[in-house]
Amino acid sequence: MADSTESILETPLASLHRELGGRMVPFAGYAMPVQYPAGIMAEHLHCRAAASLFDVSHMGQAELVGEGAAAALERATPADVQGLKPGRQRYGLLTTDDGGILDDFMVANLGDRLFLVVNASRKHLDLPRIESLLPAGVALKPLPDRALVALQGPQAVAAIATLAPGIAELSFMGVGTFTIAGVTALVSRSGYTGEDGVEVSVAAEDAERFARALLALPGVLPAGLGARDSLRLEAGLCLYGNDIDETTSAVEAALTWTIGKRRRTEWNFPGAERVRDELANGTKRLRVGIRPDGRQPARGHTPVHAPGSDAVGEITSGGFGPSLNGPMAMGYVARDHAADGTALELMVRGKPLAARIAPMPFVAHRYAR
Repeated sequence: MADSTESILETPLASLHRELGGRMVPFAGYAMPVQYPAGIMAEHLHCRAAASLFDVSHMGQAELVGEGAAAALERATPADVQGLKPGRQRYGLLTTDDGGILDDFMVANLGDRLFLVVNASRKHLDLPRIESLLPAGVALKPLPDRALVALQGPQAVAAIATLAPGIAELSFMGVGTFTIAGVTALVSRSGYTGEDGVEVSVAAEDAERFARALLALPGVLPAGLGARDSLRLEAGLCLYGNDIDETTSAVEAALTWTIGKRRRTEWNFPGAERVRDELANGTKRLRVGIRPDGRQPARGHTPVHAPGSDAVGEITSGGFGPSLNGPMAMGYVARDHAADGTALELMVRGKPLAARIAPMPFVAHRYAR
């Protein structure tokens, strides 16, 4: 039998992670740092207070080029891509023909091309799917030789702007190309922590030099997957494979805001029939926020019951929120149990734990508007 480690890939920053004491774990086919010596709690709180650097180079990056690229991409997503102005980025969903979610992704209009970022665990499905829907004259170009880092936190933009002042002028979801520490970088004012910050794409060969330049900035420390997960959960943001997948629809997942207004009149995206029916008639279940009472967290796959009664759903992500200073979770429950404040019981190791439906985000977003 082949050694399973043979299939584990590394990002261009792998040696730097090890140098910094990162504890490497397999994630989406890559060796990634789950934490550094400071620990997940400290890394999480530092991101909320200052600026943290995350390696997200395992994500899939690609360009879509050719006349009509935006219209072509709309064959794969209900997002309004044609309405995306140059220098702007948008979050969207790739949908299946039966209305499930193939992946969530980011698309930026760079003027002469579209720039896409998809999830590491789904890029082997996403890119062929998009390519299969393209007309003649539009081409998808994967970018495997690119690294991607996220600098997140209330001091992130001020820190990186000391190297490229124009970054501070980007508004939320703005995109631009800058020279930073001698490296050509594509910068978007976005992220997945609920904090202000940027995500930066650079050539793989420049990645380590670039990351070291950012880590040398005052207030910037490295953070791993553990803090990234607790930060995004506090922010009420979905993790593909946990909170959304091919069985969930945009309506069930409370992501109908990703469906463009024009697209709701055309109904010409994959899975439109299911989405249209659910918008008109409702769904049997909805994604909701859940706050357990006390201090004990409830993890993914924990059954959710009506008090003293039958199961009404399941937790998809759960844990302890360091900034929230308490447990938090999200999951799917039957629609008639989805109203804020509804009492629930979570079956943790066979014992009922009192909880209630709570609005998300659990910690307020602080994006630059």
